[in-house]
Amino acid sequence: MLAASVLWGTTGTAATFAPAVGPLAIGAVAMGLGGLLQAVTAARPIARDRGALRARRGLVLLGAVAVAVYPLAFYTSMRLAGVAVGTVVSIGSAPPAAALVERLVDRRRLTGRWAAGAGLGLLGVVLLCAAEAARGHPGAGAGSGAATVLGVGLGLVAGVTYAVYSWAAHRLISGGTASRAAMGAVFGLGGLLLLPVLVVTGAPLLASWSHAAVGAYMALVPMFAGYVLFGRGLARVTATTATTLSLLEPAVAAVLAVGVVGERLPALGWAGVALVVGCLAVLTAPARPVRRPARAVRPSRGAPPVPSVRPVNGDVGPAPAASGREPPE
Repeated sequence: MLAASVLWGTTGTAATFAPAVGPLAIGAVAMGLGGLLQAVTAARPIARDRGALRARRGLVLLGAVAVAVYPLAFYTSMRLAGVAVGTVVSIGSAPPAAALVERLVDRRRLTGRWAAGAGLGLLGVVLLCAAEAARGHPGAGAGSGAATVLGVGLGLVAGVTYAVYSWAAHRLISGGTASRAAMGAVFGLGGLLLLPVLVVTGAPLLASWSHAAVGAYMALVPMFAGYVLFGRGLARVTATTATTLSLLEPAVAAVLAVGVVGERLPALGWAGVALVVGCLAVLTAPARPVRRPARAVRPSRGAPPVPSVRPVNGDVGPAPAASGREPPE
């Protein structure tokens, strides 16, 4: 899950190498081609689980529609409201949206550990956003009040759709569908829905080799490889935890902007990165097993007393009966 977030964090840096390509084209080529590749490589698992997928086709369709809407809303939000605001609204709103979906639909209780981790992560992303804004590098098209409001609204749409397709895929996987089959079906169908958008807006991707390379990278690495890893993670954690772990994405994006693009990150931004890392530490640290004290066994009335033995390696119990041989393991 963390590896997927690292790959997603490279998309902003990659997009800077294709400034003439619009946000709809970037989103359509990334999620569209990436989704179709997932479906192609998962053809056998999809065929094996076709009965289960057909039985839950409503869930597959819901996830696919969310997959198609998410990249269009996400990249347009960054273009209208600026990279910082668009990212913090889109990624930051996903964990509470996922928590709300799981609470209402699955009746899942939220743990204090998740709340602490999510709080650290959201605060860290807000500090990164403030650092970006203070640096004075809004995204193209930012500056208009109406555009900013629309960008924030689209960021909320992106956060909700991210939570929805994460929840739908997790529901399919937890219901017995193989992770590759679930992700291939949901993202493959979502990729098909994005193809018309790519046909209409994707001409700038073919205008130069650099633009085509950016499109190929976005589809193959962050979206295809990233969501393969994401699907494996969803087989082990809830959608709420998955979306919270993705808060690493803006932190990676900020560090890459410093190291690759040559931007400068003020102290406030580094504090945000530290808080995001703290969030990940809280959520990924192994939980301590709860040790319960052993109960003393009272012999029943009339039964001979149970001989006590000295605990060995923490074990407490009656001594084995002498039988002339070793007791079975």
